[in-house]
Amino acid sequence: MKYDLWQRLFTRFLQTFHLKRFFERHRSFKEMHQSSYAKEIGQALSQQLKTNAQMEMSQLLEKLHTAQDGLTEAHAYQQQQTHGLNEVAQEKPLTWWQHVWYCYRNPFNVLLSLLALVAFLTDDFTGGLIITTMVSLSTLLRYWQESKSNKAAESLKAMVTNTAMVLRHNVNTQDQILIKQRYGIEVKQLKSIQFEIPIQYLVPGDIILLSAGDMIPADCRILTAKDLFVSQAAMTGESMPVEKYAAAHTSDINSPLELDNLLFMGTNVVSGTARAVVMSTGIQTYFGALAHRVTATDYAVTSFQLGVNKVSWLLIRFMLVMAPIVLFINGFTKGDWGEAVLFALSVAVGLTPEMLPMIVTSTLAKGAVFLSRKKVIVKRLDAIQNFGAMDVLCTDKTGTLTQDKIFLSHHVDVLGKKSHSVLMQAFLNSYYQTGLKNLLDVAVLEAVDQDMKFEKLRFKKLDEVPFDFERRRMSVVVRTPQAQVRMVSKGAVEEILKVCSHVELQGEIKQLSPALRHEIQTITQNYNREGLRVVAVAYRNIDTHQESFSVADERDLILMGYLTFLDPPKESARPAIQQLHAHGVAVKVLTGDNEFVTQKICREIGIAHDKVLLGGEIEMLSDAQLKVAVEQHTIFA
Repeated sequence: MKYDLWQRLFTRFLQTFHLKRFFERHRSFKEMHQSSYAKEIGQALSQQLKTNAQMEMSQLLEKLHTAQDGLTEAHAYQQQQTHGLNEVAQEKPLTWWQHVWYCYRNPFNVLLSLLALVAFLTDDFTGGLIITTMVSLSTLLRYWQESKSNKAAESLKAMVTNTAMVLRHNVNTQDQILIKQRYGIEVKQLKSIQFEIPIQYLVPGDIILLSAGDMIPADCRILTAKDLFVSQAAMTGESMPVEKYAAAHTSDINSPLELDNLLFMGTNVVSGTARAVVMSTGIQTYFGALAHRVTATDYAVTSFQLGVNKVSWLLIRFMLVMAPIVLFINGFTKGDWGEAVLFALSVAVGLTPEMLPMIVTSTLAKGAVFLSRKKVIVKRLDAIQNFGAMDVLCTDKTGTLTQDKIFLSHHVDVLGKKSHSVLMQAFLNSYYQTGLKNLLDVAVLEAVDQDMKFEKLRFKKLDEVPFDFERRRMSVVVRTPQAQVRMVSKGAVEEILKVCSHVELQGEIKQLSPALRHEIQTITQNYNREGLRVVAVAYRNIDTHQESFSVADERDLILMGYLTFLDPPKESARPAIQQLHAHGVAVKVLTGDNEFVTQKICREIGIAHDKVLLGGEIEMLSDAQLKVAVEQHTIFA
């Protein structure tokens, strides 16, 4: 009877260790629930953004309880109390005691603590003190190293501050006091005023002013815009800035990021100016929803932690089996149960590697110190082993593998042969335009040599026809050294071809026949497939003595050739890829750019580029199919 009782108790004791499976199932269910909830939020937000993009501006302003000249400060303060600060979800910093507990908790430390307690209770102060010292040193060393890294990361964040220019109206004495208290800014009592505030104080309904270089601080609808180009590389991976307009959107679009009258938090203004109304802030933004989906999921247990835990539980099970057996054998055979308990305790201590937590922590800390000399901050020591065990690296393209800067790669004639004449005419067009120069113009201006820069002095500007988004071209009119009046046009290939009647081939002017037009389209499409952006250059000599020119004069042009532009790879990209491959790390590219651009870059830096999976194809795959596709493909575009 006594033996059966002990057997049942011992079996029940071992079964308690399977509770961890319950907690693992609970965590999996929790992560699934949180992920599903975050996905629902993202879908609802996408629909809301589409609705706002299609609304008339007066309706949207009424919906947001605002006006063209902004909110009053009192109203903005009320909105702040309702919507909270304009901050995206991020990992909450641990308190010091939570961090200490995080550093302490693992099966070995808990077991050693129990053994130390038993040692003290059995008057083995030396053994208890040694075990306690090992546990304390292991915990404090990890706490000290991770705290230092976290402080370094926080100091880097503190160096970055962003502000936004907002409008306020009907500023009275109370508003003056409120503005002084909230932002530390002294303003006058005026009907309407604009000033900069930290972006975390923005609220829905705020009217903000944007210009080149500004970061978009929230999800906004454009009220007015002039030559507005926005880089959405952080959201979509597109290397080229996208054009933004103020008009309401009428067509149905699947992705909110394709809406050209909306601005999204996390993107930035490349050129132009705009006035916009804030629609949503913080975690209610599109960027905030993405961040919420990331932070809603708990940290996954790393392979290193799994390995340590498996070894820990194995040794604990050995100890739990051996210690009672030794206890009972000694107790029943010798009759001295006190001596049996001490001997069983010594067996338990002998089976437990007291130095293992200390050795593991000190080794990881040494790795963190080494990485810190390489200017890498390690916030969690366990990440070092994961970093070293990596066999697949997923990377973005724009700004990571590439320089995130547009360069002129080719200047060729109609048949694709290098031509300095084409570059010269394009240079005159880019140099003499008075509008805001875009990235392509800057690339052209940087590509010419000193001789060509001096050559421009022989030309005199007479007039220009500015760029607009309907024509997608712009023209300048100059007087040549031969006293001829010449219109030089530059723009999208299809738009330039619409106004061309002839082409220049090896110095001869020929009629633009259907066969030539087809050949031109084939050549430019080949450039596009190589990942290049193509701009056409054309001109026309004008015999009249007119002083002003308009869009109507952009006719019967002569196509000279093309310019091609590329965001080239970084010089360090290829050596880095080679080193990764040498260490057995496969590299996969995840980008929002098109497949042709990505394939060209990957080909140049040594990444396999033959297997490409597009976003639309991924949407059609099941989870099981996607798992197979992820193994087989290297480019996701």
